[in-house]
Amino acid sequence: MRILFVTSNRLGDAVLSTGLLDHIIRTHPNARITVVCGPVAEGVFACMPNRERTIVLRKKKWGLHWLPLWAGAATRVWDMVVDIRGSALSWLVPTRARAVFHRTGGTKIAQLGAMLGLSPPPPPVAWTSDADRQRVAKLLPIDKPIIALAPTANWGPKVWPADRFAEVFHRLAGPDSVTRSGAVALVLGGPGAAEHAMAAPLLTALPGAIDLVGRLTLPEVVACLERAGVFVGNDSGLMHLAAATGAPTVGLFGPTDAATYGPTGHCASAVVGTTMEAITVEQVVATAEHLLRGTGGQVAAM
Repeated sequence: MRILFVTSNRLGDAVLSTGLLDHIIRTHPNARITVVCGPVAEGVFACMPNRERTIVLRKKKWGLHWLPLWAGAATRVWDMVVDIRGSALSWLVPTRARAVFHRTGGTKIAQLGAMLGLSPPPPPVAWTSDADRQRVAKLLPIDKPIIALAPTANWGPKVWPADRFAEVFHRLAGPDSVTRSGAVALVLGGPGAAEHAMAAPLLTALPGAIDLVGRLTLPEVVACLERAGVFVGNDSGLMHLAAATGAPTVGLFGPTDAATYGPTGHCASAVVGTTMEAITVEQVVATAEHLLRGTGGQVAAM
């Protein structure tokens, strides 16, 4: 069985789509899957079981990036095409079955599940390898808990102040903490100068932090997040990746839609403010402690 899976250029949406892939792999264990995604999301699928090929879609003017993809895909009759982008491609290649995304309201994960008639929808997953875990083991302490912090985002108004990230770390790692006493900070972010610039104030505030901003592949990031005792980060692809690993995940939302794009996982929650400045350290710490005690919960800024 051969399946063409067309997913997002964006890291967060690509991570959310992994639940569908995991369901397909479990229900069709012999399937050979071709994934189409953007370059930022390519690493999400690098360690995916049953992956036959990844086609990286690099945008061109006037949508010309679709033409070579269509030319290659149309030469084969697929058993199934799953297209979370709702693109015309899924209707222009021969296939025995197709599932195409349509906006239906509700959470993004529920909308994705509806494509295959799945309710409740399958949660996102995160793939890595033993080799990635071994590489990461050399970068992280083996005898201390880890608090992962992701202070970057793809848009300035989505960024929480660095001094508040630092205070959250000190509160969760301090001697009076019932959660992660004695922890070390791990600062994560994507590649590129903009990500480094956004992370720099936090790294200055936490001189003892482990700085892995832009230094890891996505499977290595997953391996780090598997080690994290808790993750605190802005609304970003890294936030969705953390939730997918099962790490206790606190996502911070101001101008973006937490009801649709909040972190999805068995131990994940959003802290929501009218702006990022409206979110307080106390709210974030309380949410993290709720998750670490296994109670879940959401704290909203007013």
